Amino acid sequence: MEKLPIDLEYLKDVLLRLLAVPSPSGYTDMAVHFACDELEALGIPYGLTRRGAIRADIKGTGDSPHRAIVAHLDTLGAMVKNLKDNGRLEIAPVGTWAARAAERTRVTIFSDDERKYRGTILPLKASGHTFNDEVDTQPATWDNLEIRVDEISHDPTDLRELGINVGDVIALDPSPEVTSSGFIVSRFLDDKAGVAAAFAAIKAVREATVDLPVNCHLLLTISEEVGVGASHVLHGDVSELVTIDNGTLAQGQNTNELGVTIAMQDSSGPFDWHLTHKLIDLCRAHNIGYSRDLFRYYRSDAASAVEAGNDIRAALVCFGLDASHGYERVHLDSLEAAAQLLTLYMQSPATVARDRQRLGPINGFPDQPIQKTATIELPED
Repeated sequence: MEKLPIDLEYLKDVLLRLLAVPSPSGYTDMAVHFACDELEALGIPYGLTRRGAIRADIKGTGDSPHRAIVAHLDTLGAMVKNLKDNGRLEIAPVGTWAARAAERTRVTIFSDDERKYRGTILPLKASGHTFNDEVDTQPATWDNLEIRVDEISHDPTDLRELGINVGDVIALDPSPEVTSSGFIVSRFLDDKAGVAAAFAAIKAVREATVDLPVNCHLLLTISEEVGVGASHVLHGDVSELVTIDNGTLAQGQNTNELGVTIAMQDSSGPFDWHLTHKLIDLCRAHNIGYSRDLFRYYRSDAASAVEAGNDIRAALVCFGLDASHGYERVHLDSLEAAAQLLTLYMQSPATVARDRQRLGPINGFPDQPIQKTATIELPED
């Protein structure tokens, strides 16, 4: 087993091309086609669910149990809630994110008849020349936002003539920028950066022509931001699942900005002890910079898979992301570390060999290391 070199130019290229493809939850077909094209270029066989979640197959020397790596193609977005009397659009969020993160963002509105229109999300009181200090004191809520469409539209009739309707999908511009210091700044690095890192890891494994000990699947999901995630693309022989997604850089968190972060728990509860510590051991053994963190207001593809009743060991590998669900920032060093950890994980043996049995005896069941419990003496009556 070896830490494989990651083609960072390829990783960056995949990420920037994917960021250019709009994919808010519910409107992900273009991103699915993008991912399938990339898998074909790498020579990886794959299949799709009815709705477009992808399962790619990297063959190992052992047939059971299988493992999977999962990332999500869908992003946050918005939807037209109402056609307003002033010719603008009332909007509702797709996914959970703050209204203040949407203010003054350029967007595209996709109509049913394949027309698309440009616009800007603005607060209702957008002009200081008109509203003075009220531009700073109005509440930052979705009810206080509207889209100014860049067409002649003064009332709902004008909007309908353009073909704009309630329920039309709204995609925000990602506005990516790559800095000379190695940062990538953009919307929707959650989780398109994770997708790019997974592709780079698979490319590294393919080019190194290493034998994988068990079958590995890349799962690309299309509804993580609305809580569905990997629950609908797993099959029964997958015994362990590693999600790659963002770790939050913020006060009170322990996420590594330049390395990889192993999540010990998210809002759905602790991740699998054995799989999580295996990933930590791989970082230690191969000198990958890492940290450990817990996330209180975060759930991942892995969480949705477990909550749906899948009997799998689950873990979460994170790249360090600043200002998640806003205008985000990640460093290439962190994406490289995450991708290298994935290559090591793919080369490693099954975490628990007994997991090939869905229901079996105690023989082979693992044991967490513990210290001998001291005898508790009860007071005499």
